[in-house]
Amino acid sequence: MQFFKSIFLRFSALLVCFHLINISYTTAQEQLFTGRLEASAGYITPDRMPFWMRSNHFGDVPLSNASMNYSGYLQKEYNKTDKPLWDWKAGINSKVYVGQSIDLRLLEAYAAMKLWIFEVKAGRSKEMMGLADSTLSVGSFAVSGNAPGIPKIEAGIPEFYTLPFWGKMFAFKGNFVHGWMGDNLMELEDSIFPVKTYFHQKSFYGRLGKESWKVKLYGGFNHQVYWGNEAEYYGSDIYTLSLMDTYLYMITGTAYGNNNIPRSKIGNHLGTIDLGMEYQFDGFKLFGYRQNFYEVGALYYLANIRDGLNGLTIENTSPATREGFRWEKGLLEIFYSKNQAGELWSPRTPSGDENYYNNFQYVKGWSYNDMNLGNPFIGTREYIRDDLPNYPGNYFINNRVIAFHAGFQGSWNQWDMALKTSWSLNYGTYGTSEIGHSIGDRRDPPRHGIFEETQQFSAWLSLNYMFQNNLNIGMSAAIDQGDLYYNSSGLMLKVYRIF
Repeated sequence: MQFFKSIFLRFSALLVCFHLINISYTTAQEQLFTGRLEASAGYITPDRMPFWMRSNHFGDVPLSNASMNYSGYLQKEYNKTDKPLWDWKAGINSKVYVGQSIDLRLLEAYAAMKLWIFEVKAGRSKEMMGLADSTLSVGSFAVSGNAPGIPKIEAGIPEFYTLPFWGKMFAFKGNFVHGWMGDNLMELEDSIFPVKTYFHQKSFYGRLGKESWKVKLYGGFNHQVYWGNEAEYYGSDIYTLSLMDTYLYMITGTAYGNNNIPRSKIGNHLGTIDLGMEYQFDGFKLFGYRQNFYEVGALYYLANIRDGLNGLTIENTSPATREGFRWEKGLLEIFYSKNQAGELWSPRTPSGDENYYNNFQYVKGWSYNDMNLGNPFIGTREYIRDDLPNYPGNYFINNRVIAFHAGFQGSWNQWDMALKTSWSLNYGTYGTSEIGHSIGDRRDPPRHGIFEETQQFSAWLSLNYMFQNNLNIGMSAAIDQGDLYYNSSGLMLKVYRIF
């Protein structure tokens, strides 16, 4: 009890300090510097974290059972009013979780400099990758915001830049990244050992349509790779590429092999090819998008073209008001990953079924800090019921999914609200299917049980009330019902001050 009292007194003191600092800011500074202090408490079903309390929160997942959390956030943004030729921004966000254990996490710490349209950024930040809604979506296939941001250095054009010729009809943006993932478990000849791993990312997206046009078309791709220390993994006497050659092979996706190493791409590759269309009506905007998945190579043959994330958002663009009811945004999505070029009638590919997010080298596949980097519908053993079968060696034991997802944002007077609901059909992996796992023309029959069709419903509700002086109270509640996850629920209450 004395410990919690101490925490509360320190938090109250911080609130007073930040209030004193806040009132000394000028109006211009308030536009550039923002901060937030928050205290929260709640209860979650022990050892059964609801889907929407652990998904797409950038690693900000509360402890199960009864817990209290304290967080602080400070950010300096770009000057969007004067728009100087060069500018800088930075942010830091940390949180302490107090329950049956104490955990301190650094959720964000970054700095960036912008010169004209170009930006260089370093550190850890909250980011997504791919054409999808940024607040209500269940998450992009490549990087959705489940895990904390990977520490990285990034160069790019973060906002669409309109080319000054061709009638200003074309705009583009993109990035190029080098990141550090720390030690990652790798497997070779039944031996598992840690290897320092790097992260590569690049993207390019274009937009067709003048600013004044009601309709705009979008398209582009993103590409991510885990790689590093291949000479250590295979042995320097067997692996013949230099570090620079390895880097060039990796970023271009060129396959490598010799008499001792099977020919394949260097590292674990994954990404999407995206298409989108926007239409501006009077008072609201529609945006539809499609993400096509690629990992091992099936998309080249259009063998997994049925898989993808399909979404439609409707957004209110009329002048905002805090009086009465106002809808802000609605979303519908269908996530489909059941095909994977693995059906009996699917076109044959050298790599067989894609087995999304699993990898023959990286033991924990497409994860960072044990958390899924991509779409959360693809699940690991951690939260899935123990009686459901799994294929040994697969970190992600449920990657064949058909999911339907809806989201809503709105307000009523001083209340802000958000809702997410998801219903999914789950089929495990091809290794636990009736037709088995395939590689080229070979198909291995199931030996570890059949993952029958399993249904799951998950929902999340968030409410926030704004008082004067930027003091807010809020709550979030979530529930899981179905046969994929153990039934669970959670409720968190919070109070926070924005300055």
